Amino acid sequence: MTNPAPRVSIVIPAYNEGDSIVPSLERIFESVTLAYEVLVVVDTEGDTTIPPVERLAANEPRLRHVINTYGRGPAQAIRYGIDQAAAATVVVTMSDGCDDPRQIDDLVRLVERGVVVAAASRYMPGGQQVGGPVFKQFLSRTAGRTLNTFANVGTRDATNSFKAYNRAFVQSVGIDSRSGFEIGLELTAKARRARLPVAEVPTIWLDRTAGESNFQLGAWLPKYLRWYFFTFGKKLTLDEIKALAAKVESHEKEK
Repeated sequence: MTNPAPRVSIVIPAYNEGDSIVPSLERIFESVTLAYEVLVVVDTEGDTTIPPVERLAANEPRLRHVINTYGRGPAQAIRYGIDQAAAATVVVTMSDGCDDPRQIDDLVRLVERGVVVAAASRYMPGGQQVGGPVFKQFLSRTAGRTLNTFANVGTRDATNSFKAYNRAFVQSVGIDSRSGFEIGLELTAKARRARLPVAEVPTIWLDRTAGESNFQLGAWLPKYLRWYFFTFGKKLTLDEIKALAAKVESHEKEK
């Protein structure tokens, strides 16, 4: 018996997680009821994430790992995973177990109803963040609140990486991020500039209990600021957004 065509492709960037990724994957298997595939994206064939993923995949045909060929780092891994996805809706979630996969079904259904970005929100009623660096939480909460209030962006957690996307929308505007986890903010900003719908559902984020985070606030903060300010502005067509973002990217490289 073959598996049904997936309604959602779940993309997980991973870097030397080893066995730490196993509980996260098992929670996805337990929680998601829609037809799905899981793509664990790593940068090299020697990544320690691969052996435990292969062991699980022996009994879970919806799971596979792919080797990112776009370049090192989480942004490139996410880009590669989205391009390899089979479903019309893509969910990006982290390998560290911080995200709650019980929201994946609801996020997918929001995209299927017409939103182009569906965010799992820590900062809306019913959401919560437990643990994690206080300063990082302050910055993400402040960014989400101000973008929602002053740019009407559609979510109070624009910086969260745990989101579902309409894959056709992502392909039409492109992904310009090349380093960190700012893709979630980038695509939310682009949706706002296109005046396309963004929605959110509450989630509870729990700080990881195993392994170390690969988030580098100091190095990636300027990248987040770029997309924060990009959110504000007049309505643009999808082609205009793609061209403008590419122009900004070229200017950043010249600095």
